[in-house]
Amino acid sequence: MTDLFLLASSGVSNAADNPFMEMAQPVVSLLNMVITPALLIVGALGAIFCILLGVKYAKAEEPQDREKAKHSLKNAIIGFVLIFVLLVGLRIGLPAMTNWYENTASTTSTSSSQTSNR
Repeated sequence: MTDLFLLASSGVSNAADNPFMEMAQPVVSLLNMVITPALLIVGALGAIFCILLGVKYAKAEEPQDREKAKHSLKNAIIGFVLIFVLLVGLRIGLPAMTNWYENTASTTSTSSSQTSNR
């Protein structure tokens, strides 16, 4: 987890070259700390909620109640899968975004220092 934080801080030589790096480092470290527990919480809550909706579906005697429970279960599964996929996508995409930001910042600082030397 701290590898991404180290990546974020190693891209630019100092904060004077890139003032936004001071703001980016706490955000990247916060995201690194939050993603894993969020995945665990979403997985656990999703499983428990889907089990409860499944029990409600199994207990439903009326066709209308059964259809309503089936619709609720389907929506819950879609919602939790979507949240899970987005969190995994963030976890996978965060290093790419950090590298992109570092490359953009180092390119900008290099081009601005070359312009000031002329």
